[in-house]
This record gives sequence, C-alpha cells and structure tokens, in this order.
Amino acid sequence: MALKISVIGTGYLGATHAACMSSLGFDVIGIDVDPAKVATLARGEIPFYEPGLDTLLKEQVSSGRLTFSSQIQDASDCDVHFICVGTPQVKDGLAADLTYVNSSVEAVGAIAKNGSLVVGKSTVPVGTAARLQSRLQEINPQLDLAWNPEFLREGFAVEDTLHPNRLVVGVTNDRAESILKEIYASNLAENTPWVRADLPTAELVKVAANSFLATKISFINAMAEICEAAGGDVTVLAKAIGYDPRIGSRFLQAGIGFGGGCLPKDIRAFMARAEELGAKQAVEFLREIDAINLRARQRVIELVRRDLSEDLRGKKVAVLGAAFKPDSDDVRDSPALDIAVQIQAAGALVTVHDPKAMTNAEKRFPVLNFASSIEDCVRDAEIVLHLTEWKIYREIDPVAIKELVSQAIIIDGRNALDREKWLAAGWKFRALGRS
Repeated sequence: MALKISVIGTGYLGATHAACMSSLGFDVIGIDVDPAKVATLARGEIPFYEPGLDTLLKEQVSSGRLTFSSQIQDASDCDVHFICVGTPQVKDGLAADLTYVNSSVEAVGAIAKNGSLVVGKSTVPVGTAARLQSRLQEINPQLDLAWNPEFLREGFAVEDTLHPNRLVVGVTNDRAESILKEIYASNLAENTPWVRADLPTAELVKVAANSFLATKISFINAMAEICEAAGGDVTVLAKAIGYDPRIGSRFLQAGIGFGGGCLPKDIRAFMARAEELGAKQAVEFLREIDAINLRARQRVIELVRRDLSEDLRGKKVAVLGAAFKPDSDDVRDSPALDIAVQIQAAGALVTVHDPKAMTNAEKRFPVLNFASSIEDCVRDAEIVLHLTEWKIYREIDPVAIKELVSQAIIIDGRNALDREKWLAAGWKFRALGRS
C-alpha cells in the first residue's frame, strides 16, 4: 500500500512539497493553522507567485490526491509527516525562531499513529533534530524522526523538488532511510545523488551551502569595490576567474547583493548557533560577508547622490524591481526595496515597478509610490535604478524610454543590462564595479 503523507505548514516550501509529492502518486494532506490559506489552496490557488506551481497545484487538487485542512487530527492516518514551517529570525537577535517547528512536532506527536516517520525539512540550527527526536520519544516511543533539508530556489521550486540535484537524509536507522527511499524512488531512478548522514550533519548541510553561496556573492561584490577604486571592470574580472573550474562562473555577478527569506537569516542563525557551541571564531568571516552584502546597497545610494545631489529632497527616482530576485514575488529582505525606502526617507520621490511583487511590496512599504507599468514608473524620473533583473527590464528599449525621463541616467544594480546599448542611446550608465 502506498504511503500517505502529510505536510505541516503550507507556505512556500510546504505548498510546493505537497503538490509535488501528490504528483508522484502519493495521497497528501497539507495542514496549516491559517484557515484562509487552507481555503485558497483547497481551491487549487496559490497565495504567492512561483512559476509552474499554480498549474501543478490545480491538477493535483482536481485529482483528489491532494487535500488541505486546518485540523491536525485529519493527518492522524498518515505514515509520513513532513515539517515545512518557517524558522524566521528572532526579533531581538540573530538566532532562528523555532516556535513553529517546536509546536508542529508537538502537534504531530500527539496524533501520529505508531510507526510514523516525522521528517523535518525546515532549516534549523544544528542540534535541533536530536532534541526533537528525544521529545518525540517522550510523547510516543513508536515514532521516529529524520531530517531531509530542502534546497529550493525561488523561481525553480517545482523543478528542484521533482528533480533535485541531490537528496540529503539525516537518519538514525535503516528503516527511516528505507521509507525515504520509497518516497523518493523516482529521483533514485534518475540517479539523483543520495547522501545518508547523521542528524547534525543533515542540519548543517543547508546552512553550510547557504553560507558558501553568500560568501561567493559577497566576494565578487568586494571585488567590485576594489575595481571601482582601481578603475577596473568587475564583469570582465568575474568572467576571467569564472573560467577556472575550481571557481566556476555561477553567482559571480556583482550587484546589490542577496536578500530573501533564506540566505540572510540563515547565515545569521548559523553565526548565533556557532557561538552557542563555542565555535564562534570558525564562522566569524560570515559577519564580514553580511556586512559586504549590506554595504552594496549603500554604494548604490552613494551613486544616486553623486549623480543627483547630496540633498535628495524632491528628486524623482524610478526603481525597477521590488522582489529580492526575478521569478518571485518575495520581498523579504529585498535589497531593491531597502534601497528604495532609504532613498525615499532621504526626501526623494520614489516610484517602484515590479511585474509580480507589487502587492507584497505595497503591503510592506505603503510609503512608496507604485506604478503599474514601466512607462509610468520612469515618467519624469531624474534617475532610473535597475535593482531586480527581470527579463522585461533587460528587454527595455533605451531609446524609447529616454523620451519619458527628465534625465537619462541609469544605475544598473545587477550588472545585467547591455551597457553599450544604453550608452549608444545617450544614457549615462553606471554599475557597481565598473568605471
């Protein structure tokens, strides 16, 4: 008999995981404490933007294999329970807030049938899984726990779930691994690398990967600062070092840095946990990584002041992009919005456009002005900031848009535009790390 699966938490990670597990043929129930979210998902609709997920979700709800509920008791007959709740940064420090993870495990432990496997997918500080395993044993000795970290990229979440580049499972026995191999049988048939680990290592894999990625992004942004000081070009530098197979070219695009709901809070939580473990010095470099990342945002604001005035009061600024990355409506810790808000706070009149993130951006920062089209965003602007590398912005005709602005100045905060094309159209073009 096929395993029945529950997914606890139906946010970005949970909704994606639930729909994908259903598409593999499993009966899946998504559990969430928010009745409104449950009702939306039960209609086959997603409350956020993720390419391809809307179609998949609707198909799976229609098939009858995927259902949603706000009652944890409805998952009592499931064989496997995936914990997919958020672990935000605490308000008064760097550490991860484990409130939702802890309460989810307590709730599942109280209703799960004997022999069930609880599988954590949330990103947690190392040591959390072992503590939760002990707690599950106290609630019901017949329950087991494993940790199976997620590696989803927003904009590619469905692909990353159905065809991951590796599967990491933290287990304490062969039975738990066997159950997970049954769930991921289609991936194993595709020869997806399978890494069995202990619980602490499985927890560390995600934060180590995110820390390495953050380091690579901040490294090239540090080189951009050096290029500006020395008169070099960071795009050429990145191209040259990217040919080295030990380094590679991915994520060597200098710009305003990383944001979103994962990288920033994960590396900060990693630093906090390392300090608790007495290993603070081992990750001390991450503090500078975080500082370089935040400094890139300030450098864009410095360029704006250089081109307009130290006094930005009354200056009209157009911002192209609100999401922290393209193919997403996620504005959590968005560098683009952070820059926009700081410039607005300095007295400028800032208008923002984004093809998908406008609603979320307006909810978070109602003080900003928002335009429904690129043309309305840039109209009469004294400077244009390109801050999220959406395809539609790369396809802008700089000749046509020049007729709408009051001054043809653009700052490419992502080093993604065709500089020669903009210069040929008569624009003053600036980008981080390029003279």
